[in-house]
Amino acid sequence: MRDDNKINIVLAGQGNSGKSTIFNYLTGLHQHIGNWAGKTIEKAEGTLFYRDHMVDVLDLPGIYSLTTVSEEELISRSYIIKQNPDCVINVVDSTNLERSLIFTLQLLELERPVIIALNMTDLAKRKGITVDVKKLQKILNVPVIPTIASRGSGLTRLVDKAIDLKTGKPERTIHKYGKEIEQGIEKLSDQLKGIDLPYPLRWIAIKLLEKDSDITARVSELKPRALESSLRIMEELEEIHGHDSPLVIADERSLLASRITRETVRIAKDRELSLNERLEVLTTHKVTGYLFMILILGGMFLAVFSFGNRLSEWLDSIFSGWHDLWEAAVGTSFWPALGWSAIESVLALIQIAFPYILPFYILLYLLEDWGYIARISFLMDKLMHKMGIHGKACISFIIGLGCNVPGCLSCRIMESKRERFITAVLVTLVPCSAVSVIVFGLVGKYVGLLWALGLYIFATVLIFIVGKISSKLMIGEPVELIMPMPDYKTPNIKTIFSQTWDSLKEFIYIAAPIVIVSGVVIQGINLAGWMPAIASVMSPVTVNWLGLPAVTGILLIFGILRKELILVMLAAYLGTTDFNEVLTSQQMITLAVVSMFYVPCVATISVLWKEYGWKKALVITLAETAFAIVLAGLVKRGLDVFMV
Repeated sequence: MRDDNKINIVLAGQGNSGKSTIFNYLTGLHQHIGNWAGKTIEKAEGTLFYRDHMVDVLDLPGIYSLTTVSEEELISRSYIIKQNPDCVINVVDSTNLERSLIFTLQLLELERPVIIALNMTDLAKRKGITVDVKKLQKILNVPVIPTIASRGSGLTRLVDKAIDLKTGKPERTIHKYGKEIEQGIEKLSDQLKGIDLPYPLRWIAIKLLEKDSDITARVSELKPRALESSLRIMEELEEIHGHDSPLVIADERSLLASRITRETVRIAKDRELSLNERLEVLTTHKVTGYLFMILILGGMFLAVFSFGNRLSEWLDSIFSGWHDLWEAAVGTSFWPALGWSAIESVLALIQIAFPYILPFYILLYLLEDWGYIARISFLMDKLMHKMGIHGKACISFIIGLGCNVPGCLSCRIMESKRERFITAVLVTLVPCSAVSVIVFGLVGKYVGLLWALGLYIFATVLIFIVGKISSKLMIGEPVELIMPMPDYKTPNIKTIFSQTWDSLKEFIYIAAPIVIVSGVVIQGINLAGWMPAIASVMSPVTVNWLGLPAVTGILLIFGILRKELILVMLAAYLGTTDFNEVLTSQQMITLAVVSMFYVPCVATISVLWKEYGWKKALVITLAETAFAIVLAGLVKRGLDVFMV
């Protein structure tokens, strides 16, 4: 295909603007998800064949500005400048035009061909909001296409306009700020002439005044005099306005966005509140908001565990006879036993992924597409800040309750490396569905449901304490929560299932190899007859400190693969499923505590390794193992006193 029949499009916009929905609609099955080179940030690319053109579509991360606060923002602006796409489609939320235009104005400063996708026009209409598209297009001097991404409305026009833009030469419009700011920008632009950077001179000048760390560092090497001039201009601006220079620029940009909005938007008066607006009041209220959150999350987990338990039992009934069939077919010698351990690991992975992870992801993305997840972050932000992170972290905690693997992966939503790492450490302490099997199957069943619930409360308190300590040890301040409230909308089923499949696929690809190899290694140790020796070596910890049977040393090793295997292997070694006959209440609680907090499963460790490096993964693993052993021993001694 000729180069003139190829078009590169990037989708840029703020979170919850409908950008992902547009990407999925345009690319369909012709898409793939990966990571940006050298980064843990997700990269989504796809291809569309239309009007004899091959259109490559790239979905940039959802961002709120083009600064260097986060990796996503740095990636987005670098790609737009260095890769020079044929067109940037800026997806704008028409129900919050002013907020969206702040990002649009920054995007236009990069001087690349831009098309505005004025999305969610149906929601705007319901809210009595009317946008004068022609006037907005005239002011911005870029094409503006009204769209309803959830229905596919207007999306073909977007591609048509992108094709037209490639053959034409779009005009460039400079949206000017205040007089003294423009004078400073003009002066800096003159001094920056000839600088070896791929960015527009005006954009570089603005970034210098915004104290952009990346641009400042580059200019200091290439044009030190320009940097000295920028410092003097910043001092003048700060003296005139009484604020820090970046805040002055931000205020001017917000003022410009506000002025454009006033000229192009009309809101109907005397309009009754819609159902969604009434729901907004209820779900963000300081009292009803928390009640609503407890009701929704409680119902969600009840549904997940009810469905998961039934599906798990059904899968177990299917797989239960496979071991006997394998032994009958290939025998019980060393190599067939190792082969079965690999098969058993795959079956175990299926039993984790489908019964609990699948419905959990579906419900999670349903709540996200509906718009409710942002409300949880808002309600939990104050508590999260006391732990040194912000409200978005609770999303990772919620995911971690299903499985720590996707919980750790979801930490990518945090803005800074510091917050990502702290959140990941805390997620590994969240009791996942595998741990819940131990808590409810051992403590809940034999000691009492209140004791089981007490362990969850205990875990919550410990996570808070560890978060508090981690935030003190790691230098830096928590980033403020910048997460606009998206309007409630009808969830898009296609988008939900697409996101669910992507997450499930990533979980399987990461977990499967580690789980299979670990299963074979552990079985090899068992077949070699080393298990009794290991139990003896570990007895000072398991018997003397924790007060548990010696066999639990072996159980904890198997628990690295899957935590619920601790319960399965306990029944196998003790020869009974009635744990009340062989364990005291204190031992059951102690075993549950050490199982909850000791070394994460191998799949979680592999994700930590992939995301943060092997050194940090090793430190987390060793620290949590030591922490769990010390904590469980102290709990055991406390129980000996109070449970006499």
